[in-house]
Amino acid sequence: MSNNIMKLVEQYSTIHQKYDPQQISDRTFFVDASNQNLATIPSEILELKDLEEVHLENNQIEEIPADIQYLKNVKILYLNKNKLSKLCPQLTGLGNLEGLDLSDNPLLPSSLLVLCNLRRLRQLRLYRTQLREVPVQICKHLHHLELLGLSGNNLTSLPKEIVNQTKLREIYLKQNELEAFPPELCVLCNLEIIDLDDNKLTAIPGEIGNLTRLWKLYAARNDLHFLPESLCQCSKLSVLDLTHNRLHSIPRTLEELSEMTELGLSGNPLEKVPRLVCRWTSLHLLYLSNTGLRALRRSFWRLVNLRFLDLSQNHLESCPSHLCVMKNLEVLALDDNKIRQNLKELYMENNYLEDLPVALGSMPNLEILDCRHNLLKQLPYSICQAQALKELLLEDNLLTQLPEDLDSLVNLKALTLTGNPMEEPPIGVCTEGKEAIFTYLKEKRNMKVLATKIQAWWRGMMVRKGLGGFEELVKLRKKGKNSPKDKKGKKGGKGKPVKEKKK
Repeated sequence: MSNNIMKLVEQYSTIHQKYDPQQISDRTFFVDASNQNLATIPSEILELKDLEEVHLENNQIEEIPADIQYLKNVKILYLNKNKLSKLCPQLTGLGNLEGLDLSDNPLLPSSLLVLCNLRRLRQLRLYRTQLREVPVQICKHLHHLELLGLSGNNLTSLPKEIVNQTKLREIYLKQNELEAFPPELCVLCNLEIIDLDDNKLTAIPGEIGNLTRLWKLYAARNDLHFLPESLCQCSKLSVLDLTHNRLHSIPRTLEELSEMTELGLSGNPLEKVPRLVCRWTSLHLLYLSNTGLRALRRSFWRLVNLRFLDLSQNHLESCPSHLCVMKNLEVLALDDNKIRQNLKELYMENNYLEDLPVALGSMPNLEILDCRHNLLKQLPYSICQAQALKELLLEDNLLTQLPEDLDSLVNLKALTLTGNPMEEPPIGVCTEGKEAIFTYLKEKRNMKVLATKIQAWWRGMMVRKGLGGFEELVKLRKKGKNSPKDKKGKKGGKGKPVKEKKK
């Protein structure tokens, strides 16, 4: 390896490292001293003039030393989750600072004026700092801000001067005391993300249509009764979270939002799926929990790109048939509805299923279950409870054994296992058909019961003849070969170890 390459390797190794006073060097560009229980910023860090990124979050730092001014090359500084109550004037010496996080500190509002001189600042996070108002001077002097984080404070409004933040792309105002949508935001045409969750908003102004670059709008858990029709002008909007408001409908004009991928409407008294939602075919995530739904629209099948669908806590009385054509659906929540399962035939052949849901046992009317040509490795024990089952088709899977009580399915007429690497019962038995399989399962179960009885009798005899106490016999048995079940612990209903009860 040449000398030049060796130098490059050495230089790279000093760029990123966890804080360690013995390993730190003059050529360090990145230091992570977070979670170290530090009471102050170590002098070793303040001497590193090449530093560009410093992580000091989650410590016990109460004061920033004046020597911070010597870190003139620092661009990113994390001081969140400390005990800072004020900021030292020397902080203004960080002329290259672009990102500053002071969240979760009990800062005095007056100390924030120091930040006005950090003219290159692009990201400022002041989450949960007990702010009641945003200092006007910050809005007047910091003209390069792209991200402003103010969530978790006590803000009731924003200063008018915030209109000076013409480069602002992201603003986070979650969990404040805002009763009205800050109208000043509608002037900031570069905004892409607005987070107003958990406030007291009653309306969104029509001027929001000016934000043509808006990409994500979060307004969950407010008091919104309607949406402005002008929202359709935010043509790039792809994420809209309106969960837990008081919306009864959505303006038809919003149909024009063709790039919508995530929509949250849970907790609104809709009673019906808004018609335009079924035209947002690009949707991937749709939240409709607790919206008073009794059925889905016929056009719901158009949402073929859905991956996540939450229909829980509604009044659905049957499993919507529309869902069968949604080939990309990965997660479906139907809990807490009024579904009465009348399903008699279930066809799932030619897929990539590795497991079957335990809920199969709660389908009392199921007569045909076709799972041929999948990747099933085992059957849930609950399938033995589907007593109406007449046909169980399992060809071309990866099954090696069957539930030991499968023969309790007294109505079963057809059981096919061709193309599975069966071990219990053996392949030879499986090829003879259902009757041979059931006979094998019964005999094996009877043998297990007999073996248990013989073992109990033998132990009793040994104890009665004085050949050893019961505890000693148990110890002798443990010295022998334990079964996998003994090693792993007691099995639960799903084949998983039973968890201990919480105390």
